[in-house]
Parts: sequence; C-alpha cells; structure tokens
Amino acid sequence: MELEKENKTRKEEGVRGRSDFWKGFVCGAAVLTLFLFLSWFFLGGGFFLLGQEDAQLSIDTMAVSRKLREMEAVINEYYYNDVDEEKVVDWMYKGLMAGLDDPYAAYYTEEELTSVTNDINGSYEGIGATLSKDSETGEITVVSCYEDTPAEEAGMLPGDTILTMNGESVQDMELSDMVSAIQSGEYDTITFTIKREGSNEELSITVEPRVVDVPTVESEMLENKIGYIKVTEFDNVTVDQFRNAKETLTSQGMEKLIIDLRNNPGGNLKTVLAMLDEILPEGLVVYTEDKNGERTEYYCDGENELQIPLVVLVNSQSASASEIFAGAVKDYGIGTLVGETTYGKGIVQMDVNLSDGTAMKLTVSKYFTPNGNDIHEVGIEPDVEVALEEGLEQMVTIPKDQDNQLQKAIEILEDE
Repeated sequence: MELEKENKTRKEEGVRGRSDFWKGFVCGAAVLTLFLFLSWFFLGGGFFLLGQEDAQLSIDTMAVSRKLREMEAVINEYYYNDVDEEKVVDWMYKGLMAGLDDPYAAYYTEEELTSVTNDINGSYEGIGATLSKDSETGEITVVSCYEDTPAEEAGMLPGDTILTMNGESVQDMELSDMVSAIQSGEYDTITFTIKREGSNEELSITVEPRVVDVPTVESEMLENKIGYIKVTEFDNVTVDQFRNAKETLTSQGMEKLIIDLRNNPGGNLKTVLAMLDEILPEGLVVYTEDKNGERTEYYCDGENELQIPLVVLVNSQSASASEIFAGAVKDYGIGTLVGETTYGKGIVQMDVNLSDGTAMKLTVSKYFTPNGNDIHEVGIEPDVEVALEEGLEQMVTIPKDQDNQLQKAIEILEDE
C-alpha cells in the first residue's frame, strides 16, 4: 500500500497542439471514463473496483461505443492536425481515473510507472546527481551530488555546467530527455564535458552509472548529546538509513533524540511501520478501514522501544506517513510533538499493475491512529505549537542556530 506523497508534483507530460483538445475531452468524465471501461475489465456490462459488487459502474456500453465511433469519425474528417493515437488512448485511460473525482487516483503509462516505482523505491539506475536547467540560457547545471555515488566519485561538483554528454551538446536538450538517457541503463560509461564554476577551462569527466540509493535520512550529534535525525521521505531505502543513523548516534553516546519530519510528504506504509518498530512499545501502531468497514490492524513488537527523551518536529507539510509516525508517538506519549498542525491526509492508495505493463492507483481505505483518531483533512496538533519565524520559510536550508522550531525542541529536551 502507498501513502501518497502529498507535495510531490505528478510528472505527467501534457499533450500539446491537437492533444490539448483531447486532454480537455478526456477530462470531461463522460466519454473518457467510458472508453477505458470498454477497453478494460469488461465484466457483464459493469466495471468492478476491488471486486466489490457495490462498487460496480453500471454503464450502457453499446451507447458509449456508438458515441466514440461517431466522435472518431468527426475528428477523422475535420481535425486539422495529425493525431497521435497512443497519446489519445492514454489520455482516455487517465480520464477514467479523473472521473472518479479522487485527487490521488491516477493511470500510469509504462514510462510513468517506471518513474513512480523509482520514486517509491528510493533508488534508481543513474549517477547520483541532481540537475537543473536554466529556462533562459538553456544551461544544465549540477545542483548536488549524493555521497558515495558515481557522480561524486568521478569528481563532479555542485555548480558544474554540463556542456556535452557523450560528445553531444546538451544546450538544446530537454532536461527530462537527458535524465532518461542517463537512467536508461544503455551506457556502461557516460562522458560529460563540464565547465567548472569560477573557471573557463573545460573538463572531461567519465561516470559509470549504477543503482543509486537516494539519501532520505540526515543525522548529526548536536550539543549536550542530543541526536538529530531528519527524514525527508518514507521510501523503501529509508528504513536502513534510519536504523544506521540511530545506531551511529547511539554509539556516539546519544542521550536524547530529535526526529525532524517537517516538509516530509509521506511515502510507503510498510516503511513507516518498520521505522516505528524502532521506537514504539509493543502494541497497535495504526489501523485502516475500507469502505465496507473491514479493519486491518498493524502492530509493533516493542523489542526496540526507545528509552530516551524524544521530540518530533512537524509542520503543515508533514503528511501521510509522517502523520502515522507523529500520531503514534503522540498517542503512546513517548515523545513531544513540536511545530505546527500537520497536513491532514489520512487515506491510503493502492497501486494495481495491469496486464500490459501499465498501472492504476486509487484510494482504498482510511487510516486511524492507535487511539482511533481520524486525522483526514484535520491533521495532528503538536503538543507545543511553534510557528517558524518570519522570513525563514523562504530559505531552502535554515541554519540550525536560526531555526526557532528546532531550538524549541532542543530547549524542551535540555529541560528533561
């Protein structure tokens, strides 16, 4: 099960020109929704979601088929531009999900599914660098390089401007095309020509792509033996990164702990459950209920219960899996929540792989904290409310000595 990452932007390419018409057409729910019905699970005149009889979409499929043929004939006779049939069909499938009126429902093409899967896994085939493209100059620059990755090992640095890739200029290349090529797995090595910041000299750097784990956990020891762990997402790789950070801080003599979930959009349910197993006592962690009231409970064995004072930092962008984490900490009373009321996303999505390599996602249940609290569209209130000081919200990285929410967390722990 997936807990939708709340502030992630869906990376679906729009269809330009003639397909703008189709995009509007498909999002109109009527024909869009019905076409996929015809093309997909066609069961006795009805489309069944999750096998539940009361979820049946009862549609006049013959009427839909006639209308689609009529519209197709009009387009074929009058539409001025060429038509990309594959994109038209994809947008019809997307239209079915749009017709559900569920902001988290989606249809993924094979290419989109690969991107989504990489995002959930927290790993991908690549070089371990974050790139950006200047919309005015067209320059592609290196924003950052993850530690212990091919990019860092090859000597690539933040601020480097990439001029060529395997001898081909990247000036007019779309950033998405460049990233796709890097992650395609087609190249044993990739040679970049770069211009280093502060120098006019061009350098050649050869990188060997491999599977890269995205760092989703940062940690350090603060003063007075207060450990600090920041979790940016709950991906598949996050559990081991969290455990390693906790073990490292413990070996350094950690006596108190701050876990920072601010701006964490969520992620994988399995991941957050495994991480809570590192701090909670034995008992119920969270439970879900589907539309039929069927309840699924998730428990912690309590073997790794945290024995030191804990503060969890949250804000309005702490969503989904972050709220499961914060809700369990609050209900068990094992730590203090500091910051602002969380986002309020208490629903769970399910991904379903389809037979042709594509996939769909839709909301299937709602979750509740151990005490039975429904936080959807409500959020979780912190024990100690602290708004970020004016001017800090616009900063990409807030120095720790200026971070008043973090400083409040430190103050609380120092008083314990």
